[in-house]
Amino acid sequence: MKHSLLHITNGDSTTHKLQKLNIDGDIITWREMLCEGKTIVDVGSESFWKIRFDFLKDSYKVTKKKFIDYTLKEYRNLCNHKQQDEIVLWFEYDLFCQINMVAVISWLKRYRKGHKVSLVSSGKISGSDKMFGLGELTTEQLKQHFENRIELTNDDIEYADYIWQLYCSDSPLPLENAHKFNPKSPFVYLEKALRSHLLRFPSIENGLNHIENNILNAINDNEFANQDQLVGYLLKHQENYGFGDSQYFNKLEQLKKLFSPFDPIKLTKTGKKVLQNQTNYYGKIRSDFSYLGGAKKYSYLYVNSTNKLLKITS
Repeated sequence: MKHSLLHITNGDSTTHKLQKLNIDGDIITWREMLCEGKTIVDVGSESFWKIRFDFLKDSYKVTKKKFIDYTLKEYRNLCNHKQQDEIVLWFEYDLFCQINMVAVISWLKRYRKGHKVSLVSSGKISGSDKMFGLGELTTEQLKQHFENRIELTNDDIEYADYIWQLYCSDSPLPLENAHKFNPKSPFVYLEKALRSHLLRFPSIENGLNHIENNILNAINDNEFANQDQLVGYLLKHQENYGFGDSQYFNKLEQLKKLFSPFDPIKLTKTGKKVLQNQTNYYGKIRSDFSYLGGAKKYSYLYVNSTNKLLKITS
């Protein structure tokens, strides 16, 4: 009897690549961005999808029809695949992918208990300092990655589920040391992704987080004729966040009072003061409706001198 496979990919680009490879098995595309907005532990529940739709509608103007057609239909397709012998996960090194990955594994732990689960990760390639996404790999490299996939143990699955639970909790503090609980984890890119996640909380120095400060630095150090050019630069120099252009345009909207969006883009006087830590922008940008996982973004401050988070007591 033939060994049957189900592939769950990180996005449409990887799905298209696998289809061209003619790899055996059905393919499901995980179309979510759980690294942004509020999340709860019970992936796939009615409450989970309601929270996700509310966030995507409010922050990205996603219509109900698009959410159903693009995300929910594919999720329901996943739910209907129950008989495969092995589930192969295809996820990259960046924060965007790593958070989606642990959420999917949490779902598999609950709804596909006992199934063989394996992981294909992309990032480091021998002989290169560059980090590679799955879409950047050659056909031969993709095949090699597939052949070298890692079968996840029950402990690995439990660990990924644990990280997902911490990510969805109302405090990000336990994530600071979570990687220590499984030093031999096959999730080799997860620790760095979690560190990048913690940097998304506002800095105690000026109230902006690491990404927001990088945007101001980019504007200050370069000349951009328009926001499209700026976003292109940010995508190219975004470290390991894995964001898309819509996420950066959303960030620019939040920071719009700190720069003038004309030709060229320039920091305002306030923007320069914030960048130089002469003005703290926390009070201006703070929102009670901004979440990173289960935690309120503005209930914690990142202390740059110690690389630790500090809870704000109210």
